Amino acid sequence: MQIKTFISGILIILGVIILDQITKTLTADHIIFGQQISLIDGFLYLTYHRNTGAAWGMFPGQIWFFVIVTIIALGVFLVLSLEMNFKAKPFYSIGVVLLIGGTIGNFIDRLRFGYVIDMIDVYIFSYNFPVFNIADSALTIGWIALAIDIIFINPKRSDGRDEKNA
Repeated sequence: MQIKTFISGILIILGVIILDQITKTLTADHIIFGQQISLIDGFLYLTYHRNTGAAWGMFPGQIWFFVIVTIIALGVFLVLSLEMNFKAKPFYSIGVVLLIGGTIGNFIDRLRFGYVIDMIDVYIFSYNFPVFNIADSALTIGWIALAIDIIFINPKRSDGRDEKNA
């Protein structure tokens, strides 16, 4: 991995973590737990929610399970990061750094509070999508970018000589 790629990756990871933690702190400091503030009526709200589980509140209260899974996931993402190259593999690289940043953002909450602070509340037609946060958004976008690379781009990539020259 090139030093430019490493620095770019670290900056994106730090950006995700900082933005995530700032929005969570502002939510906890300025919104009453459970309060819903309309930003776009019928579509987008700020709602202070505490998630003791995983996505959609699955496995609530299983903090040690989440700590172990998070440490394993970070290990896998760090191994994946060894193949990053923002020029030759932009989707792959942005996917990996977003996965790392999002994972660390939620991990900080789990260690500090025993739950994750969520605040983005979206209604899609009449369906109230589970409340989420910036780290969750980074994780979702990261998985999508990584999947696009693995499914569509990687099979078309050359035998690897070109990416080493990028």
